[in-house]
Amino acid sequence: MYSTIVLQAAGGGMSNFIMIPLMLLVIYLFMIRPQMKKQKNERQFQASIQKGAKVVTTSGIHGKIVELQDKTCVIETGAGKIKFERSAISMDLSKQFLQQAAVQKK
Repeated sequence: MYSTIVLQAAGGGMSNFIMIPLMLLVIYLFMIRPQMKKQKNERQFQASIQKGAKVVTTSGIHGKIVELQDKTCVIETGAGKIKFERSAISMDLSKQFLQQAAVQKK
């Protein structure tokens, strides 16, 4: 009886050894890799922001960029001028940017 328990434990060990790296690969492909790609696109977008672009912030404020610094920008809204971090800008509403986005989706 003891020998059958030992043989069963030995046989299952190899499949467990294969399953763990396989699960890590699936996690990387479906969770980590897409998140890294999204972060890269966001960094490129924030670096490409230009003066005069109509934008929307992450808090939903619409405005036009009137001044750019290294990490901040000044946005002119209906209520006045507000200073934001570049990372707070979520979307560009300029016609040129919207046309490029439509072309990329096709």
